[in-house]
Amino acid sequence: GKLLFLIIAVALVAAYVYRVQLLSRMLGQDQTRVRRMLERRKGD
Repeated sequence: GKLLFLIIAVALVAAYVYRVQLLSRMLGQDQTRVRRMLERRKGD
């Protein structure tokens, strides 16, 4: 119901805010390198 939607919304916001940290941990890459990757993708 409403609670599930709230949990999903919070999870999405958290994933967006911490995407650099999450990706760098998942990929085992440097945070600066991950940030550069994300910025390059945005410029396409």
